[in-house]
Parts: sequence; structure tokens; C-alpha cells
Amino acid sequence: MSSALVARSAFNRNVAAALARRSLRPLALQARGAADQAYVPGGPIYRGTVNDPTPFPPPSKTHGSYHWAFERLLSAGLVPLTVAAAATSGTAYPIIDGLLGVSLVMHSHIGFDSILVDYLHPRKFPVLGPFFTWVLRATTVGVLVGVYQFNTNDIGLTELIAKTWHA
Repeated sequence: MSSALVARSAFNRNVAAALARRSLRPLALQARGAADQAYVPGGPIYRGTVNDPTPFPPPSKTHGSYHWAFERLLSAGLVPLTVAAAATSGTAYPIIDGLLGVSLVMHSHIGFDSILVDYLHPRKFPVLGPFFTWVLRATTVGVLVGVYQFNTNDIGLTELIAKTWHA
């Protein structure tokens, strides 16, 4: 029994040493390979490592704090605009009806654009991200045209909501 125990421990020691040598070999080759290469002025530049600085986008007034402030003002402005549209008639005040239609469409566009920016970023989805961004833009333009047509040639958004509310 003791000979089996000695043989087993010796076998395990040899296997552990072989595994350690085999697993550490790539690190040794990697360290030796970096030291063996001669320095070349303007030598190899490796991009995409953890040592590269983060590329910052150029400053723009359509993004950042201006964009955030516009979103908040639009969202806060929808409350009194909706109350004013509900208190008055859309046919008597077509400007309020038009402002409400454009504000609702822009509010929805900004919300859907935030979803696309967060979940379909062009860096991760190089085809789907820009495609759906353009689909959103085209849809927003189509909805704005539809709201304009509905407000000018039909009863208008406020009258539609009032009729639906009392139906």
C-alpha cells in the first residue's frame, strides 16, 4: 500500500511539473520574443490595446449638455402644452395644435434615438446601427408630414383627442 501511495504522489508531481512547464511556455516565449526584437525608430505601433488612450469625439452643440437641456425643456414643455391643448379647441387655436404635434413627434424621436444609441451602437453593430438610425429619421419625417396633413386637412390632433375622450 505504501508503494502505491509513493508511486501516485510521484506521478502527480511529474504531471503537475509537465503541466506547469507547458502552460508557462507561451509566457516565456512572449517575454523572450519582445527582448530579442531590435528597436526600430517609429517601430511597430499596436492599436487596440488597453494602453491606447480613449478617443474623444469632437465637441458639438448637438450632443452633451446642450442636447440634454433641450430634451428636458421639451419634456417639461409638453405638460403645459398638453393642458393648453386640452383646455382650448384645436380649430380655434391651430398653432397650439401644431406645436403639440411637432413636440410629441420630437419627444418620441429623441426617446427612440436614445434606445438606438444605447443598444445598437455603430461600433458594435456597424450595419444595423446606422441602418436603424436612418430608418428612425425617415419615419420621423414621415410622421411629421402626416401630422401636418392631419392638422391642416382634417380635424387636427386636439379635436381627435377630444372626440376620442368623449366617445
